[in-house]
Amino acid sequence: MFTPSMFKGHKIQQSGAWRWISSISGKSSSAGVMVNRETAFAQSAVQACVTLLAESVAQLPCELYRRGKNGQRERATDHPLYDLIHNQPNKKDTIFEFNEQKQGYLGVDGNSYSLIERDGRGYVTELIPVNPKKIQVLKGPDGLPYYNLLDHNEIVPMHMIHHVKAFSFDGFVGVSPLQTNADVIGLSIAVDQHASQVFANGTTMSGVIERPSDVKPIESQEKVDAILNKWREKHSGIRNAFSVALLQEGMTYKQLAMDNEKAQLLESRQYGVIEVCRLYKVPPHMIQSLDKATFSNIEHQGLQFVIYTLLPWLKRHEAAMMRDLLLPSERKDLYIEFNVSGLLRGDQKARYESYAIGRQWGWLSVNDIRRMENLTPISGGDTYLTPLNMVDTSMLTGIKKATPSQIKEIETILCRN
Repeated sequence: MFTPSMFKGHKIQQSGAWRWISSISGKSSSAGVMVNRETAFAQSAVQACVTLLAESVAQLPCELYRRGKNGQRERATDHPLYDLIHNQPNKKDTIFEFNEQKQGYLGVDGNSYSLIERDGRGYVTELIPVNPKKIQVLKGPDGLPYYNLLDHNEIVPMHMIHHVKAFSFDGFVGVSPLQTNADVIGLSIAVDQHASQVFANGTTMSGVIERPSDVKPIESQEKVDAILNKWREKHSGIRNAFSVALLQEGMTYKQLAMDNEKAQLLESRQYGVIEVCRLYKVPPHMIQSLDKATFSNIEHQGLQFVIYTLLPWLKRHEAAMMRDLLLPSERKDLYIEFNVSGLLRGDQKARYESYAIGRQWGWLSVNDIRRMENLTPISGGDTYLTPLNMVDTSMLTGIKKATPSQIKEIETILCRN
């Protein structure tokens, strides 16, 4: 395992050439709300989007493939890295938990870090996730990234860190969506806080009690406070909403605050959900916002989510693993890839129709189809069909040897069709 003694000679205070290029902190939004990991993740829309992406990545099998002849590929199950990225990356985490945590950090902080432990041959034996708050990214004298482990105040080179980053302006640190879009999330937080205060203090009764001008004013402040306190006790709070009041001595109640409908409170909360979905490029129906969803567009939106939202994240993971986990000499023969075929499949009827087309036109065998349906191959299932109504143009010269009766028979068939 990793110990501080492994990094001796890389003390951060020993070198003045390091340049700190990362920062992790909260940011105040224009709505006056502090936006950080904790406050943002308390928003149901943010949590739903982040966990949706994290669970979607984690559920996909990650495979190590070896390039074969004629473009064929096979799983490199004999390689030490295969079991690590497919089953268990370290002694504690399952591969689902590990990939879920990696993508979760990317969705919140824009960066995911894992310590790499290698054996004497340079092969990776363990990947240990690290909280992004525990790491600072530095630009070294050689222009490469180095990583300061804050708990140990030690600097380690990039070959000891598996770093996956989101969109980056400098190529060293990924941009946190919470920091770059603090106003969007802060407004959503402020609307929720306002809604909580509305329900805590009363939903409709908020105004002034007026007395006629010809009535003798109440001179004692204690009596005024007693009247107001009794009024709040009887008519404020969610449990007293829509209560009936009885006013005496010509008093009238004048409402000042707008109700929820006039203040468009519900519309504002829904707008915040849409803005968060836009931030993470997630279709609203996938986080249970079904106002604009229809049965005709949900399937297409699901495919768009895979293609335009999920695949870019998967490519970031794959490229980072290729860079950090494979030896340079191995990259020409080995590559890492997530299997997304299950997410891109349509419903059962659409799949079977596409299989039928591929089978009839000769580019799919029975075993090809069974593999895509996670079924075991069968004997004789590797045979491909050839359509009889399609002939190679090089064979058309044989038509010149046809007899007149054969040509007449062909013309009769064509005219009949």
